[in-house]
Amino acid sequence: MENSSDEEFYDADEELIDLDKAEVAIPDVSMKDMLYEEVDNFDFGDSHEDFDAIYNNAEEHDVGNVQQEHGSVLVHLLSQVSIGMDLTKVTLPTFILERRSLLEMYADFFAHPDAFVVTVDLKSPQDRFVSVVKYYLNAFYAARKSGVAKKPYNPILGETFRCRYNVPGLPPIGKKTESGPFPGSDENQLTFIAEQVSHHPPVSAFYAEHPGKRISFNAHIYTKSSFLGLSIGVANIGNGTVTLHDYDEQYTVTFPNGYGRSIMSTPWVELGGKVKITCEKNGFYADIDFLTKPFFGGKPHRIQGNLYKDGSKKPFMTIRGEWNNLMMAKPAYGDEYLFIDVKAQPEMKKECVPVMQQGERESRRLWRHVTAALLRDRINIATTAKRLIEQRQRAEAKQRLEKGERWKTRYFTLVSNNNWIYNDPLGKRL
Repeated sequence: MENSSDEEFYDADEELIDLDKAEVAIPDVSMKDMLYEEVDNFDFGDSHEDFDAIYNNAEEHDVGNVQQEHGSVLVHLLSQVSIGMDLTKVTLPTFILERRSLLEMYADFFAHPDAFVVTVDLKSPQDRFVSVVKYYLNAFYAARKSGVAKKPYNPILGETFRCRYNVPGLPPIGKKTESGPFPGSDENQLTFIAEQVSHHPPVSAFYAEHPGKRISFNAHIYTKSSFLGLSIGVANIGNGTVTLHDYDEQYTVTFPNGYGRSIMSTPWVELGGKVKITCEKNGFYADIDFLTKPFFGGKPHRIQGNLYKDGSKKPFMTIRGEWNNLMMAKPAYGDEYLFIDVKAQPEMKKECVPVMQQGERESRRLWRHVTAALLRDRINIATTAKRLIEQRQRAEAKQRLEKGERWKTRYFTLVSNNNWIYNDPLGKRL
């Protein structure tokens, strides 16, 4: 799915930052002549850092009033764009970057793994459908909980991220996995893997499973950004499928769009758009609307949803509330009750391979210099570190083009309807 063009999209560019003030010297060498190991080992003055601790301290600081602090950079950015313009070829300033890859953000969809696996224990098809909807609506706050309008790193082609979660209430059973996303994990842990399978257009594929509960999730998302005047919009194009293997049930979900609002003052994040959740086998579907804040008045972050059984025009349940706070549910024949309080339960911490034991294309190792520099507010160094990664990618793309080679994905395969499927799914191993 990778385009043969060597015009690649990256988040930031040296033009947006005064590199004359950089705290380290930039090597006087063509990036195409640098081996990946040389890029990986270039000295950014952070050899004393504990990269694992940096990633585990995920709290993001607000970007503040960007007009006051970064006005000249924003003027430069806005000079490149027009309303409705696709931002694929537009460089974005480093200071807006969040200290994690987009692939790791997708892993945060499973920060409440108990909400994901509990569906398996429910006997009624309708109860299982409601449980999938509940998990889905509970997932977005964990991924975007800070509310800070920062952008995760755009994954490079072939970048991967994997982790695992302990599940509250499910102690280890002592049986280890031999394959799957994170070999050697306990079968009562949830494991996750993601891969950037295409860079132009940008497509991420990810997969999660819990062998003990015999439940899995496979998804792909193509992100398309556009300039909307005072906002930046990101369309999340794609779908995911929850599979309950013991019931032979599949639940297909789509994803809301994301928006960075008030980019010239104090930015904030909003979700918007209509999504659908469907269980074709049992005839259930849900229409969920992530409502954007009206220009004048009104509350942000609201959702409303209707859950249906095929053949009925009247929903058997309605849902309302805020995706980052409280959501209420009302059955067709019953009283309204608290459906989800996204802040009530603590999120589980990811378990990852230590940064320096990861492969060179695994997210945390790949971006560690950028992440450390952003944490220390060393923006020039973050930009330089990022530029090395990006130029290395450009050189690799050019080399493939010259040799007539195409990129080969590692963990996912493209099948019909542009769906990317994990190569070693749980269903093959049961």
